[in-house]
Amino acid sequence: MIPAYVAFEGEHRIGAGDLPEVARAAKQHLDQHKHAAILVFNGRTSALVDIDFRGSVDDVLARLPKLATPPVEEPAAPRGPGRPKLGVVAREITLLPRHWDWLAQQKGGASVALRKLVDEARRASGDKDRTRSAQDAAYRFMTTMGGNRPNYEDAIRALFAHDRRRFATLIADWPADIRDHAIALAYSDQAD
Repeated sequence: MIPAYVAFEGEHRIGAGDLPEVARAAKQHLDQHKHAAILVFNGRTSALVDIDFRGSVDDVLARLPKLATPPVEEPAAPRGPGRPKLGVVAREITLLPRHWDWLAQQKGGASVALRKLVDEARRASGDKDRTRSAQDAAYRFMTTMGGNRPNYEDAIRALFAHDRRRFATLIADWPADIRDHAIALAYSDQAD
């Protein structure tokens, strides 16, 4: 299972878990190694997370990005049509007249038909979407942590060609923490 966040210092993983846990481990590492360069990654996307490590551990934790916890949405004003208790949110979409005509003829109306179409598409492409997300996360991580390493370009080709054996062979000589995390990311869609 991929942790929510992971921190690396050079080629070594120094922390993994929720953002406060990773920030605490990174700050403690920085306090012991003043010139360390730490990168913190979102575990799902491999996007870099910017953390201000100045001050004490408590200072660092107080300044953590708000993306660590999902925002709680407070209704600002009474809403119009819709079902806010079910999480239904009204937004605008643009369709051609023939699309609106077809939607108007569907049982339950346009909203019901669109929800059914989206759910069906999500079911039909779910595996492909998960695979692509896993590949994209592995690619981002590998570009940051392994872009100058031997076999990087061939490993990326193997990743997107779904050649798991070749991918693992090409990065076998990479530092263990980087290699293992790249493999875990690349095939996180197959963990279920």
